[in-house]
Amino acid sequence: MQNQQNKTHFGFDEVDEDKKQSLVGNVFKNVAANYDVMNDAMSLGVHRAWKWFTIAQSGVKPGQKVLDLAAGSADLSIKFAEKVGEEGQVFVTDINAAMLEQGRKRMADAGHAGNIEFCLVNAEKLPFPDNYFDCISISFGLRNVTHKDAALAEMQRCIKPGGRVLVLEFSQPTNDTFRRIYDAYSFNVIPKLGELISNDRDSYQYLVESIRKHPSQEQLKLMMEEAGFDRVRYHNLTGGVVALHIGYKY
Repeated sequence: MQNQQNKTHFGFDEVDEDKKQSLVGNVFKNVAANYDVMNDAMSLGVHRAWKWFTIAQSGVKPGQKVLDLAAGSADLSIKFAEKVGEEGQVFVTDINAAMLEQGRKRMADAGHAGNIEFCLVNAEKLPFPDNYFDCISISFGLRNVTHKDAALAEMQRCIKPGGRVLVLEFSQPTNDTFRRIYDAYSFNVIPKLGELISNDRDSYQYLVESIRKHPSQEQLKLMMEEAGFDRVRYHNLTGGVVALHIGYKY
């Protein structure tokens, strides 16, 4: 008798767990070239404010080591590099080679080189020592991870005592009326923008669906606590469209 494959979600579809990573990889390979343009279009530019807030909450200081997971086009990595200075180090990582290349180009354009490491990394299996980083961030990437609990446990392992982990991710609007407006915008406008700008409706349909399958603010807080983080808190941004979760290690 054959073993049944464990199932997980890919957007609203149910797929075998071992297929999700490649399916998500294809999505981001398709969207990489227009990733920044689409972020501005989808969020009306507000994603920049969410990322600035995340940097402000990071507590990163000169000389520290920062791990930016699912770094994408390196918006956060650039700011972290400015904060740690030449004596510090930022690891710019992504599981997708096309997205990592976009991040490499952006970092070069911003003039950062000496304090940067680029790595293809699976967040579920981090190739770094225990207690190594002062700060770890993952921005709009956790919802695409197959085993979120494994990724959170790996972040907890690699963060130094006294360090903090930042999870910036789409979440659930806290107002019912606003949620209905947001749903209408997400399902009707965002895939159409993907079709017009990237000639790729399906990838952005997946992204919208993946947001709806991501844990709520309280659920993710509990997951972080179960992974061993202390003093976990979250900030709702833009009415809960996005939430920044922060966890510490002592």
